[in-house]
Parts: sequence; C-alpha cells; structure tokens
Amino acid sequence: MSQVTLGKAIPPFKAVSTQGDISLEGLRGHLAVLYFYPKDNTPGCTTQAQDFRDRYQEFVDTGCHIIGISRDSLKSHAGFTDKQSLPFPLISDDSETLCELFGVMKLKNMYGKQVRGIERSTFLIDTHGLLLREWRGVRVPGHVDEVLQTVRDSV
Repeated sequence: MSQVTLGKAIPPFKAVSTQGDISLEGLRGHLAVLYFYPKDNTPGCTTQAQDFRDRYQEFVDTGCHIIGISRDSLKSHAGFTDKQSLPFPLISDDSETLCELFGVMKLKNMYGKQVRGIERSTFLIDTHGLLLREWRGVRVPGHVDEVLQTVRDSV
C-alpha cells in the first residue's frame, strides 16, 4: 500500500474503533481530522485528546469528524475514552496498517534507546476523500486551535 500524498485521494480503508467500524467511504461528504498519537494515558497524548474534546462541538458545527488513532488496543482506548470523556472515536491500529499508510511510524529516542513509534501527526481529509492538509511532528500546545482554524477556512 502506498503512502498518502497531499492533494491526492486517500486509499480506501476500514478500521475498528471505539464507536464501531470506520471507513473512508463512511466519511465521504464530511471533512475528517485523523490524528495519530503515540499512546493512551500519557501526558502529551492526554492533553491532545482533551484539547480535541474541548473543541469537539466547534468541529462538529463545521461538519467535521474527529478520529484519534494509535496502536493501543480497543480495551485501552475504551478506558481512555471513559476516563477523558472523549466524544469521538479512537481507532485501534495494532497492525499499523493506517500508521504505514499515513507514514507516521518513526524511530524515536526514548531514554537513550532507539524505539519505533508513532510520530504525533494530524491529517485533514476533504469531503471527497482527498488529503487536504497534514501536520507532522506535532507539538500539542496550540495545535488543535490551528487545525480548527484550517477546518473553518476549508468550509
């Protein structure tokens, strides 16, 4: 499977989430924000999820879906969703299919060791399934505000 490219169609996908199956076909007609994050219940990932949660209604008001994606299990996602009161689905990509499609798997340094993990990244898909915008190597502070402004500018 090739990786996504700005301005090009996203290849069809289907994935399991905390709110049932999600497919590219099911997102058609809506803008969609897919945000990839390293791990449930870690400080940066929790803050990012809370930021999307706190601005969720503003995204919904523009007709935009929010979907979080990590390699955590559905059980982990369910606990994270309940603990943080997340209104949007979290996809469990334990096979790394979507991670590879979006090119977010990177070698990272953790405590002096090289480990393979998700580079925090966000993607905006338009109503026709085209990749409209991407943010890679995301820093959490202010990111959700920037994404929301881009969504508003795209409507």
